[in-house]
Amino acid sequence: MRWLDHRDSVPESLRGAIIALGNFDGFHKGHQAVAGEAIRWAREEGRPAIVATFDPHPVRFFKPDAEPFRLTTLEQRQELYLEAGATAMLVFHFDGELAATSAEDYIGDILAGRLGAAGVVTGEDFTFGKARGGNVQVLADIGAEHGIRTRTVGPVGDDADVISSSRIRDALRRGDPQEAAQLLTRPFAIRGIVQHGDKRGREIGYPTANLSVEAYLRPRFGIYAVTGRILATGEELKGAANIGIRPQFTPPKELLEPYFFDFSGDLYGQEIEVSFHHFLRPEAKFDSLDALMEQMERDCNEARRLLG
Repeated sequence: MRWLDHRDSVPESLRGAIIALGNFDGFHKGHQAVAGEAIRWAREEGRPAIVATFDPHPVRFFKPDAEPFRLTTLEQRQELYLEAGATAMLVFHFDGELAATSAEDYIGDILAGRLGAAGVVTGEDFTFGKARGGNVQVLADIGAEHGIRTRTVGPVGDDADVISSSRIRDALRRGDPQEAAQLLTRPFAIRGIVQHGDKRGREIGYPTANLSVEAYLRPRFGIYAVTGRILATGEELKGAANIGIRPQFTPPKELLEPYFFDFSGDLYGQEIEVSFHHFLRPEAKFDSLDALMEQMERDCNEARRLLG
């Protein structure tokens, strides 16, 4: 799958594409509806279908000290867009230059000029350009002058409310990965390279694969029933994981530490993805290592039961 940069002209074979335009970080049901409309439209006309995203997220550009909130990495998004049927992923690199680009130039110079878009699909509330000066009506009016057709997709909701990234983040922060999975259509997952730790888990009989949480949103700290996937081999694993600061040990260190059942291989240096299925309990500090180990055994038994 092609990975395109908005600062470059696209290859001739990808000009005339239908572009799903938005941030699409979590690629939840609402995002999937916008991308799905673009992909169907492109197939009807025999055109390439491109799904866009922004990196960094505009919020990160304007508020660099904002707490981590990402639901996916670019690599995860690329895989999700490919699975949905897109031809390519387009990355808008959000910097000062893009932030200062007027809505008119955004359409004329970027969408029409560099990208050669034939059509654009957005959500109804999509805004763009300097100071959010563009909206779907501006896109339709000025786009038409450049031969770009537009379509919009309305909000997607459920019995509770409109599906949004904010709802998903709220669910994860309160320790409800099952609601997040329903909105995402898949479990929330953190991907990273397994790094060497202080071997505390190995010493007490529960060797863990230590992962940095990096720019991901922090779900509620605690113990979860998880599954893991080794990206190089595709091997699927089941386990229990702690995400948090490990209050039993000093100094505090923020980590994701999955312990995989019935696995004895070497994961150091490998890239794995850990999916969150059930919240078991908050982090806690125990009076002794024996008490911790007893609780970890109960956690693992419960995780095995929940994961079937």
